[in-house]
Amino acid sequence: MEPAERTHEADDRDDDLDHDRRRRHTRLWMAGLLAGLLVTLPVAVSLGPVAIPVDTVAQVVSRHLLGVPLEVVWTPAQESIVWLLRVPRVLLGVAVGAGLAIAGVGLQALTRNILAEPYLLGVTSGASTLAAASILFGFGAGIGSTSLAGSAFVGALAAGVGVFLLARVGGQMTSTRLVLAGVSVGYVLHALTSFLIFASDDPDAGRSVLFWILGSLTLATHWSALVTGAVVLATLVVLLIRALPLDALAIGDNTAQTLGISPTALRATIMAVIALCVGALVAASGGIGFVGLIIPHVARMCVGSAHRRLLPVAAMIGGIFLVWADVLARTALAPQELPLGIVTAMAGAPLLFVLVRRLNPTR
Repeated sequence: MEPAERTHEADDRDDDLDHDRRRRHTRLWMAGLLAGLLVTLPVAVSLGPVAIPVDTVAQVVSRHLLGVPLEVVWTPAQESIVWLLRVPRVLLGVAVGAGLAIAGVGLQALTRNILAEPYLLGVTSGASTLAAASILFGFGAGIGSTSLAGSAFVGALAAGVGVFLLARVGGQMTSTRLVLAGVSVGYVLHALTSFLIFASDDPDAGRSVLFWILGSLTLATHWSALVTGAVVLATLVVLLIRALPLDALAIGDNTAQTLGISPTALRATIMAVIALCVGALVAASGGIGFVGLIIPHVARMCVGSAHRRLLPVAAMIGGIFLVWADVLARTALAPQELPLGIVTAMAGAPLLFVLVRRLNPTR
């Protein structure tokens, strides 16, 4: 055998070993994160202004899901707190955290911008504007108790369509136009929201708008958690199907075109999916920042940049992070509750400082 052939075979073996090593590494991370999530759920439900033992939480949930135990050994108040308040809140927190994280991953690939996050689309600002109109002036009151969430979702979709139309010029949509369109729409809608708050003569309603804009899981129900979780799962599946094209697009448009991928069509498809997902998230929980910015970078530090590995790991990290942020939000100043966006910013900013310090100086 020629030396060149032996070298080529050795390189192939090294590539196979490296691929197997990365795959085992990813499996270990996913197994560890799944175990962490399973531990987080009952513990987070047990914590709050009224502490409830974890075994009581497990018994209440088992009673509702499986019909066991037959004997009730907890109080009606404990059952209401666990099943009606905290279980849907924790499940919604997992869904929202996972959704914001995978939306951030997708946007950072689309724009090739390490600072991209769901706020970049202006979708959050659109949801906030119509939510403020609903709270302050009764916009959408005709649709009943879902007027707030419905108004937020419509606002998010309208903002997403506006960004799409502004960014698509001559049948083309570049990452630079997408960023600029999102920032422009976001600033205009943020100014409109501020104007609505200023124009209202109800100070209590104004405080409600600000609390909602900063994010909260207080409106969580079993139904909202189920619907939001289904939307996030569908978004994750779509992004995983497009994982290889996203890898190519993250490198550059020329690379994507060389592989037969249309960057404009891919951006339009992924942007529409992310806009729908973020609209559902904001409608359920308000505006929560830093999750979509920080968690994708943390996930890359764990498993690398390949989207097939990155997306599920980011989803689990985002879900765990937001659940614990919510626990801190409702216990730090109990019985008062902090807006969730404040907690995520306070926790996310130090992580951002660490990322800045570790960033390659050539980038």
